[in-house]
Amino acid sequence: MPFSVQFSEYGNTDVLRMVEVPALSPDPGQVSIAVRAAGINPIDWKTMQGLMRGEFTLTLPAGLGSDVAGVVDQVGAEVTEFRVGDAVMGASLTPSFAEFALADPASLIKKPDDIKWEVAGSVAGAGATAYAVLDELGVRATDTLLIHAAAGGVGTFAVQLAVARGARVIGTASESNFDYLRWMGAEPVAYGDGLLDRVRAIAPRGVDAVLDASGRGEIPLSIALAGGPERVLTLVAFDAAAAGIQVHTGGAGSELGPALRQIVSLIEQGRLSVPIWRTYPLSQTAAALDASQSGHLRGKIVVLA
Repeated sequence: MPFSVQFSEYGNTDVLRMVEVPALSPDPGQVSIAVRAAGINPIDWKTMQGLMRGEFTLTLPAGLGSDVAGVVDQVGAEVTEFRVGDAVMGASLTPSFAEFALADPASLIKKPDDIKWEVAGSVAGAGATAYAVLDELGVRATDTLLIHAAAGGVGTFAVQLAVARGARVIGTASESNFDYLRWMGAEPVAYGDGLLDRVRAIAPRGVDAVLDASGRGEIPLSIALAGGPERVLTLVAFDAAAAGIQVHTGGAGSELGPALRQIVSLIEQGRLSVPIWRTYPLSQTAAALDASQSGHLRGKIVVLA
């Protein structure tokens, strides 16, 4: 029987167990994937801790993970997009911190041979979310975009995707990440007291749009810099909706397929990089989640099955 990482009660990583589970069989319109890599996103440890109970219902015991890359090992009836043996990447229907996972073919693309497994397994969550929110903000080549927490998971993708569109990007981060932001094509500014003045010093007319992936209370100054709330979007400050800004909670949504294809194209062109901070074997998923919670990491954490 295959193994999966599961938890039977909410808590920290000491609630996780490697358990044997029944073999998966795809329903019509699904494929089964032998997992090779699964990227970690903050929603994974937030789910484990019970912080997402207000967003969706979860029946325990449950698993974690949705980013996935692997090899198709079974194809359900009515599936024509993939065949057994195809290398794929995208998002799974069942937990991906496991040896096998089920997926909807619409949430997958074929993995190019020259993209490493750990990179392929790290794109769907943060990368496709960044793609979707840039579309919601209407970011275009003539814009100046301010990204809070620009060196984080979504921020790393958002900076590079916006630069690829031709936008000017200003990113807030700690000074230790300034060179990293410059490498990606952003102009760094330090977050914290005085941020408004520091941004105005390099963008006297303000900015056209703001993406908040930080949640440290930057919404009022973001509205001031953007000249109003209409093109300010947050991924984390859910209590700021009353200010009239956009609040994004849906991940990639229907943009997953187009996002994956564009990100892969940019990777192959050398115009987008997916830094990998560290990989862990499936048996050390708890350590991987602990590392993710520590924050201030420069790159993705990936579980390898």
